[in-house]
Amino acid sequence: MLQVSYIRDNREQVLERLAVKNFKQPELVDEVISLDNERLISQRASEEAKAAANLSAKQIGEFMRAGKKAEAEELKTQTGNSKDYIKKLDDELAVIEENLYQKLILLPNLPHASVPKGITPEENEVVLENGTIPELPANALPHWELAAKYNLIDFELGVKITGAGFPVYKNKGAKLQRALINFFIDEAEKAGYSEVSVPLMVNEASGFGTSQLPDKEGQMYYVGIDNLYLIPTAEVPITNMYRDVILKGEELPVKNCGHTPCFRREAGSYGAHVRGLNRLHQFDKVEIVQVVHPDRSYEVLEDMSAHVQGLLQKLGLPYRVLRLCGGDMGFGSALTYDMETWSAAQQRWLEVSSVSNFETFQSNRLKLRFRNAEGKTQLAHTLNGSALALPRIVATLLENNQTDKGIKVPEALVPYTKFEWIN
Repeated sequence: MLQVSYIRDNREQVLERLAVKNFKQPELVDEVISLDNERLISQRASEEAKAAANLSAKQIGEFMRAGKKAEAEELKTQTGNSKDYIKKLDDELAVIEENLYQKLILLPNLPHASVPKGITPEENEVVLENGTIPELPANALPHWELAAKYNLIDFELGVKITGAGFPVYKNKGAKLQRALINFFIDEAEKAGYSEVSVPLMVNEASGFGTSQLPDKEGQMYYVGIDNLYLIPTAEVPITNMYRDVILKGEELPVKNCGHTPCFRREAGSYGAHVRGLNRLHQFDKVEIVQVVHPDRSYEVLEDMSAHVQGLLQKLGLPYRVLRLCGGDMGFGSALTYDMETWSAAQQRWLEVSSVSNFETFQSNRLKLRFRNAEGKTQLAHTLNGSALALPRIVATLLENNQTDKGIKVPEALVPYTKFEWIN
C-alpha cells in the first residue's frame, strides 16, 4: 500500500509511474489527496474540540475547589454538549478514513525507474541469456509424452481424483520431484536462508498483507465456511510471519525459505500452452523471502536473482532473465525479474521463477517495521522469489536431457535421486 504522505508530496511523479504500470484509474490519486485533506481538517477539528473539553474539565475542578458551584455546574452542562459534538466529529472522521483507505488499497505499487514501458509480455526486456540451447533429434518428445513413456506422471489419474491441473507423480517422477525440493532447500540454506514450514491456508488479513487481496481473489481457492484461502505461494504465510512486528535494526536482513504446494485457479487459462506441466492448479515450489533495510533492497534483489540463476546453472538448463515491463508486473511489485528456461521439445521459453522487490508496499500493509540507528521505527522492504517452481523445471529437465538411452539426470541431482538415468 502506498503511503499517503508520499502521494501528497509527489503527485506528478506518482501519476507518471502509474502510467508506466498501465494503471487505468489515475483519478484515484486526486481522490486520495482530496480525502486526505478532508481527513486533516476533520482531525484538526476533533483535536481542537477535545483540547477545549480538557480545558473545561480543568476549569470545573478549579471552580469546585474555589467553592464556585454554580459556575462549575454551568460549565459541566457545556462540557456535556461538547461530548456530543466530539462524538459527531469522530464519527465523521472515521467515515472519511474508511473512504480514504478503500481508495488507497486500489492503487498498485509504483514501478522502479528502471522498469520499461509496455503492456504485453512481448515488451519485457531481456537482461541476459545463459547456456546453450540443446538440439534434439527430430523424434524428440514433449514432456507429457516422456512422462507417459517412462511412467513418471499420470495426468489422467489426476483428472479422475480431482480435475485437470492436478497431476499424480509416480515412481522416478515422484523421486525427481522430491529430489528437486531437497536440492533447492539445501542450496537456499547454504545461501543463509532459514527453512520454515508454514500453513497452506491463510486468513484474509494475510492475503491483504502481501497484496494478493483484493487484487487476486479470483485466482485463489477459497474455503468459504472458514473464510480461509489456499496459498498461491509460500510468500504469503512466510512474509506474514512478520505482520505487526517491529524488528531490531541489527536483525536485518531476515532470510527465510520454505517448500509448499501452491494452489492457483488459473481462471481463463486454456489452449496448447497449458498442456502437461505448463500450467497447473496445484504445484510445488521453494520460495525465498527477505526483509531488508531500504538502503539495500535493490542490491539484495540482484543477489536473489543470482541465487536463482545459480540453481539453473547447476541443473544445466539454458535460461534467460527478463525485466518485466510495467503492464506485465504484479500489483504489489516495484521491480520484477522473470527467469525462463528453454523447452527444447516445445521450442519456447517457460517461466520458472519471479524475483520481486516490493519496497514498502507490503510492509505498509503488514505494519512491518524496524528500529533504525536513531531509534525511530521505519518501514522495512520485502522481497521474494521462486527458487524454484517445480513443474516447468521438471518439464525442461525431461525434454532437454532425453536421449536414445533414456533421460539423463543432472549431476547436481544424483545425490538426491540416487539414480543417474530415467529409463
